Amino acid sequence: MPPVSLTDFTLFAGLLAGLASSLHCVGMCGGIASSLMIGMSPSEDGVARAQTLLLSQLGRVTGYVFAGGVLGALGSNTYLLFDHGEAYALLRWLGGLTLVYIGLSVAGWAPSLAGLDRLTHGLSGVFARLGTGPAAQASPLFAGLVWGFLPCGMVYATLFYAMLSGSAATGALIMAGFGLGTLPAVMSSAWGAGVFVRWARQARHRIGVGLAIVALGVVSAIMPWKTIAALCGIPVS
Repeated sequence: MPPVSLTDFTLFAGLLAGLASSLHCVGMCGGIASSLMIGMSPSEDGVARAQTLLLSQLGRVTGYVFAGGVLGALGSNTYLLFDHGEAYALLRWLGGLTLVYIGLSVAGWAPSLAGLDRLTHGLSGVFARLGTGPAAQASPLFAGLVWGFLPCGMVYATLFYAMLSGSAATGALIMAGFGLGTLPAVMSSAWGAGVFVRWARQARHRIGVGLAIVALGVVSAIMPWKTIAALCGIPVS
């Protein structure tokens, strides 16, 4: 069995954050997905609607990956300005604390990240108009891409974690995991499947996912450098 790599770890952290995001705003995201699917496939053709839904989700996840890569690159450039050892330790702790806060918020034990949504409420209208304009109507992929940039507290928190990852590739990977983690709830709610939505609304499930994210945050903050190097295959003198 091959050893677990750090990329597996960050991808899993992104997946959990994405799942937590779907628990956090399943109603809104499911409503957007359903509106795009029905609006762009009015003929009630199941195959056409499935294609529209998949393309819009591909666009949304692509937007997340792009933003994660850009912010990860910005974070790595900032990292180069400082002493590498101290900067790396600081990024690890900030990243770990970000995951801990996300987990506590999901579990209901910290102020909700939904407050960030309200701070950027004006931007929501701008992106919403882009997402329903002529270009979006012609392409579900473009509509999904615009949707990926809609203001969302959970997205912002995960993007901050991606920025602290120290590289464009890792930042993109975190956001790829995040996007994939949101797919089950968003797609099932768009199709009117209530099983996942009911599961997401149960407090014990939110607490379980939240505690898992907290655990990942703690581990990422306290894991010794030599262990991380071993996971990444980096030689340590």
